Amino acid sequence: MPYINEEGGRLNNFAVEPKVYTAEPPTNSQKRNYIIGGIAGIALVGGLLVLAFTVS
Repeated sequence: MPYINEEGGRLNNFAVEPKVYTAEPPTNSQKRNYIIGGIAGIALVGGLLVLAFTVS
């Protein structure tokens, strides 16, 4: 880890910065997978709510 000596003998540590990159927009197949995952999540939560009301 890189560090420097400041006045008075104090050490100052600096974190190693990660490489910066630009994000790319999702492809059509990734968009489709996000939609399918969202629908599956909504169906799961809805099913759990129906089950909870049915049991109680």
